[in-house]
Amino acid sequence: MLSIREIFKKGYGPSSSHTIGPARAAEIMLERYPDANYFVVQLYGSLALTGKGHHTDSAIRKSFLPKQVEIEWFNDKSLPLHPNGMIIKAYNHEHGTIMGEWEVYSIGGGDLRDSTGLINGKEIYSINTLTEILAWCKSEGKTLWEFVEDNEGKEIWDFLSDVWRTMRETVKRGIDNEGVLPGPIKLPRRASAQYTKAFNTHGTMKHIGLLFAFALAVAEENAAGGKIVTAPTCGSSGVLPAVLFYLNSEESISEQKMLRALATAGLIGNIVKHNASISGAEVGCQGEIGTACAMAAAAMTQLMGGSPAQIEYAAEMAMEHNLGLTCDPVLGYVQIPCIERNAIAATKAYSCAVYALSSDGGHKVSFDQAVKTMAETGHDIQDAYRETGIGGLAKNWEAFS
Repeated sequence: MLSIREIFKKGYGPSSSHTIGPARAAEIMLERYPDANYFVVQLYGSLALTGKGHHTDSAIRKSFLPKQVEIEWFNDKSLPLHPNGMIIKAYNHEHGTIMGEWEVYSIGGGDLRDSTGLINGKEIYSINTLTEILAWCKSEGKTLWEFVEDNEGKEIWDFLSDVWRTMRETVKRGIDNEGVLPGPIKLPRRASAQYTKAFNTHGTMKHIGLLFAFALAVAEENAAGGKIVTAPTCGSSGVLPAVLFYLNSEESISEQKMLRALATAGLIGNIVKHNASISGAEVGCQGEIGTACAMAAAAMTQLMGGSPAQIEYAAEMAMEHNLGLTCDPVLGYVQIPCIERNAIAATKAYSCAVYALSSDGGHKVSFDQAVKTMAETGHDIQDAYRETGIGGLAKNWEAFS
């Protein structure tokens, strides 16, 4: 597996695979062909079908500035290695020649790959399943965050401290911001009002309401193109920060413990990414929200004193009960059902953690089996329900108010 640094990327929404990934590809092409003065970017599959709603064209144009760029959309074609494929061509108009081209894929979470493999990816973990990692924890007498530290080095804590700082800032910014999100849906922000209402109630309504508010805050910031941390993607970036922010405010947990929970969450996301996919275009939203929910459930279980077995159980439960979740963004925007989905997943993660903590950690289906099932389910899902914007709610939606 790669570093968990590849799970937690700071960037701007609304989509890690549709904005962060293509922007990185554009920057790489600029570095490879600095003398080129004109670029053509051909977008295929999901990148073409939902690219305008996901601001893919804007991200690409910004990355190529001040060079000229033309974007071509191939809605009815896909490239062979992944639904999020693109071909970038570099030209020098002065000499009337094409300088080079690159077929590259945005595979989820802002990562890129081409025919040679991952771009800028370095394997640092030799154990890649949670079953094996749990066996290591038992033999070494250590827990999951210590496994991360042993593989990543102590410098990972400075990185995670910056991640946690950015997550907190995004929640606070999202709570303060009001108004209408960009795009033709004209969806009003709700995090601010939700927070005020929740804060002034009590009991269950207050606790669930605050979780909703914190998740909505991040998801709305993402939908508006604000700065977020992928966890593991932009579209699912509200789940983990919501749970951690809520626990931090309610339980007065030290920053050191919060960072350890982030390490465990990153490990869970890493396992899914390595053994299955976190790309909505490849496996549906179960790969995004399902993974985010598992990450948050594992992090909370650890924070509340859970054993490695209980952490594994919470993560498995969270993944299991998101199986089959489709990716069907209305009009191609990361707004409906994406924003509310973050809020629901945050409460589901909380519930899974509570359930696992009340058990001895024993259960019948392993996390690794749930991840394998998610990948198989995702590949069985029709293309219409995998971030193409042509099926599900995206097909049947129309404004009714």
